[in-house]
Amino acid sequence: MGGNTGYFEFNNVDWNQMWSATWETIWMTVVSIVVVAILGYFIGLLLFETSGSQNFLVKVINWLVALFVNVFRSIPFIILIVLLLPFTKQVVGTIIGPVAALPSLIVSAAPFYGRMVELAFHEIDRGVLEAADAMGASQWQIITKVLLPESLPALISGITVTAISLIGYTAMAGAIGAGGLGNLAYQEGFESSNNTVTLVSTVIIVLIVFAFQFIGDFATRKVDKRVV
Repeated sequence: MGGNTGYFEFNNVDWNQMWSATWETIWMTVVSIVVVAILGYFIGLLLFETSGSQNFLVKVINWLVALFVNVFRSIPFIILIVLLLPFTKQVVGTIIGPVAALPSLIVSAAPFYGRMVELAFHEIDRGVLEAADAMGASQWQIITKVLLPESLPALISGITVTAISLIGYTAMAGAIGAGGLGNLAYQEGFESSNNTVTLVSTVIIVLIVFAFQFIGDFATRKVDKRVV
């Protein structure tokens, strides 16, 4: 491959390699978003349930969880990958390839989504929660029958935004050997001076983003009771 610097030659693209990299990017995004959705939901729920409490222990828990969220939301992703290399090596046994990207993707996105979940819960009308409590609903029933259904459109919208961010993160992770379209664009495109590979990789990433956005918007409209 390589050699063209001024124009695009599509016969310089190894399409089998391109489709393989595309699958790796989609796989990393889907797996990480499933884990992030679960972890982020519980992080957001914990922040919501412990906010405003006068109990000292509950206040400490809220402070610690908020600290975790704020710290990991503040660290740039490319730096977080490097910081988590020893942890990644310990957990998955390697620091190269799509599987090695998962810990960094999850740790970076779960706190971000957790904060969005907390905000979604706080936007629920307090009267609805108070009515459920007055009718004798248990905490579990309030969570499953009130919090989750009432906040579902916001939760889906939030996970869509998070998924799109994760697609960008996979591209950055690919630049240091995590595989996927980012890795292909960097190694076979930039380093080999093959602009066509970089262009095609970028177009496919944009199409993947559009696909996730469309699915997320469609799902949000389906569950939003305010949409006629």
